[in-house]
Amino acid sequence: MALEVERFRPRNPDERSALQRRDDGNSLVIALVNNMPDSALETTEAQFARLLNAAAGSSPIRLRLSYLPEVPRGAAAREQLTSGQYWPIDTLMREPLDALIVTGLEPVAPRLVDEPYWERLGQLLRWAETNTTSSIWSCLAAHAAVEHLDGIRRRRLEYKRSGVFSHSLAQNEPLLAGVNGPVFTPHSRWNELPPEELHAAGYTLLTSSAESGADLFIKQSRSLFVFFQGHPEYEATTLLREYRRDVGRFLRGQQSHYPTVPHEYFSPAALKLLSAFEKRAITARSTDLLADFPFTEITDTVRNTWSADATRVYRNWLARLRDAKKTA
Repeated sequence: MALEVERFRPRNPDERSALQRRDDGNSLVIALVNNMPDSALETTEAQFARLLNAAAGSSPIRLRLSYLPEVPRGAAAREQLTSGQYWPIDTLMREPLDALIVTGLEPVAPRLVDEPYWERLGQLLRWAETNTTSSIWSCLAAHAAVEHLDGIRRRRLEYKRSGVFSHSLAQNEPLLAGVNGPVFTPHSRWNELPPEELHAAGYTLLTSSAESGADLFIKQSRSLFVFFQGHPEYEATTLLREYRRDVGRFLRGQQSHYPTVPHEYFSPAALKLLSAFEKRAITARSTDLLADFPFTEITDTVRNTWSADATRVYRNWLARLRDAKKTA
């Protein structure tokens, strides 16, 4: 396996120097700052590790897991984050990294600037600009990063943008080498960044569509910022699990409307099963119904149509990191 998850352990200055000398320049050191909800911590870690490993081939990667301490957590998650596998963010930022991947989470405040992690994320963004070759900002982390960098605020959508969307290639860029359009990417969000404002602020849109807006876009500063509004790291059944979660929220009265079926994701047979379940749920709204959600029947019908292109994009990103390391 090309990827090694490097557990955290405190080091004195001599040990840090020895660690840097041990690095022969072949290994890329990448940090994943995992800010997903407690229930998705391990799943998100596994998704990005799998994608990085597939993209790396035989080239070694040392992956360091970290988190923003200001993100509210339950007791079990706090224990997990401080057990030694995750690096404290201050320690992470004191040691050399080639690149950074930052995930987001569902906001609780009406404005991102009111989120408890807002200032810390801005600190991390500024650090990444001067201390990494490149950083990837995923979905809600992309929204927060763009607002920090250029004051561009995301806008609320009328309906959740969920599903697998087809995107055209807007630019000929090294990150897209070997990628032939259209590019399929899962999206799962309630907000979007206005493409026209991104363009005006100097962002380059690499993949986009009329239905989902900006998908993959970049901005070159001292470091290369890479932004995904979608989730190329998703597994085949991730959108199905999220849809079932949202159905559960409806049945428990946590949201007033029944969730919209993910776009271009389910087979015709699966859509019939889901339509029949929706009628039952709306007619006789009860939490007991969730046990009858046709999850098992649908699982084998969903297909992953995006991983091949996602792997190519990440492979090109890793190649860029390796080239920068060789010339440093």
